[in-house]
Amino acid sequence: MRRQPLPDDLGPAFTVREALGLGVRRDRLTARDLRAPFHGIRTRADAMAEEVLSRCRTYEPRLTSAQFFSHTTAAALWDLPSASFDATRLHVSALPPAREPRTRGITGHRLDLPIEHLTLRHGLPVPTAAETWAQLGGFSRVEDLVAVGDAILTRRLAERANLEEATHRLARRGVSNLRAALPLLRAGAESPRESLVRLILVRAGLPEPELNRDLRDDSGHFVARLDLAYPEYRVAVEYDGRQHADLTQFRRDADRWPAIAAQGWMLVRVVDHHLRDPVRFVVAPVERVLRSRGWRP
Repeated sequence: MRRQPLPDDLGPAFTVREALGLGVRRDRLTARDLRAPFHGIRTRADAMAEEVLSRCRTYEPRLTSAQFFSHTTAAALWDLPSASFDATRLHVSALPPAREPRTRGITGHRLDLPIEHLTLRHGLPVPTAAETWAQLGGFSRVEDLVAVGDAILTRRLAERANLEEATHRLARRGVSNLRAALPLLRAGAESPRESLVRLILVRAGLPEPELNRDLRDDSGHFVARLDLAYPEYRVAVEYDGRQHADLTQFRRDADRWPAIAAQGWMLVRVVDHHLRDPVRFVVAPVERVLRSRGWRP
């Protein structure tokens, strides 16, 4: 039997109530060309996806005016480098006295959050970037909070004062981790691994490096962009996270390394497996090179 066509007014995701209100029969909503990712929601099978943004758009018809995406889901919508993302489970919060959602695939929260700390991201309601960072305190290690905070400051999504204020706004889980992370945040890091390498070095008692410094020759021509730099000692540290090196990029880097050396700089390269034993493979070689250039603790 031929299926009843769905009304054009229904988007790729819609509520059962909307469909019934447009005259769709209830048995049509159980057909194989539709999916039920959340209670009371239907989506066309060809529109299903596991990415956080896609799932948020699928759930959006169920949101009330007092509800918003929060915690790690909001971090994903802000494109922040959280290690706690789970595309299969969304976090949705409600402003009191509204009730938080309780349904399959959703972790609900109730947050007494001032309305001015809510905004839109991809057209979806979320907390501000600063409030999102603070909500990660109960889900993340200090190192991960630093990586997220660095990204927020680097992308100018919030100021340090906003992060400090968000930390103390509510009685929230993970406040001790947030307070520990705050003084470690730096603008300029362009990847979570850069943030981690910087933390490893500073916690080991080595100097605080400059982040993403442009190296130029005596004529002012650009030579290279250095991930972590100690200009006083002409020492640079570079994190290389490529799992399978692109040949073109590798050749470009191979030309860049001697160009950096030609300016009198020494380069310490860190790759992913070095982070398994950071004292031996990150701290020791950087300290050795710094000492060779005259640094003393």
